[in-house]
Amino acid sequence: MGIAKRITAILISTLTFAIGATSAQAHGDASHFDSVKGKHGGQLAIAGVYGFELMIEKEAKAAMDNPVVVYVTNLDGQAVSTTGATGTVLLLSGNDKTVVTLSPDGENRMTGTAKYASNPTIKALVTITLPGKATEQARYMP
Repeated sequence: MGIAKRITAILISTLTFAIGATSAQAHGDASHFDSVKGKHGGQLAIAGVYGFELMIEKEAKAAMDNPVVVYVTNLDGQAVSTTGATGTVLLLSGNDKTVVTLSPDGENRMTGTAKYASNPTIKALVTITLPGKATEQARYMP
């Protein structure tokens, strides 16, 4: 193997390793963020360049109108204004699907109400569009 081919092989190996290490680090940061309890006691998830903190009722034994709240921050935990934002939360519990429409409510808060019962296996998909920004989504698993 000639010198040029060896150098090329070494560069490709180094580049492949660097890309893999960067991807693993970024994924590690995201899962760490997801495992941290939010400032308001909710579950955190990354949505693009934002952090969404989802809060749902945990004590409702029967399906009834319950609040759904999402706080929006940047990845440093600083409040991001939700003025003019739109959003939804899809709650999945067994075969039940509930869509909650979110409205801005305060500096960095989006709120809505939906009929649902608390369930430790409930999953959620939060979708928020801030004015002039791309739509972002975050998934929540129990």
